Amino acid sequence: MLLLVGSFATPRVLSAQQKAVPVIGFLSGGSLYPPLVAAFHQGLSESGFVEGQNLAIEYRWAEDRYGQLPALATDLVDRKVDVIAAPGSNSALAAKSATSTIPIVFAGGDPVATGLVASLARSGGNLTGVSNIARELNPKRLELLSETVSQAG
Repeated sequence: MLLLVGSFATPRVLSAQQKAVPVIGFLSGGSLYPPLVAAFHQGLSESGFVEGQNLAIEYRWAEDRYGQLPALATDLVDRKVDVIAAPGSNSALAAKSATSTIPIVFAGGDPVATGLVASLARSGGNLTGVSNIARELNPKRLELLSETVSQAG
């Protein structure tokens, strides 16, 4: 009886040991930037994730040597991270070249213009993210402001 119970319990224990905490690969072309890391941790915390408790993060910083990004991205893929966070177009492109299966979350400029995604409506593949293309709207904003001011006067 003891052997039978042990045979059922062992796979569950092994399974529990194998299921480690999720691992995020954080890939940046720049240097360690504490405000960025703090904001990243805050966002994770708001979603219930705390590094060292129920989440691990593998950081890779290229220190402004963008030629190192492909190797750093490949290292994260080889470590089998669950997702890659790539704040910046260069790091996102390196991650995209390194894997087509691990989800990549990017933040940065225009993802269509940089070739990260085919369109804003449907990113396709394993990439998703946020884009701040507000600068491209500034000429239109100035035009509307000018029209509004001239009509008021």
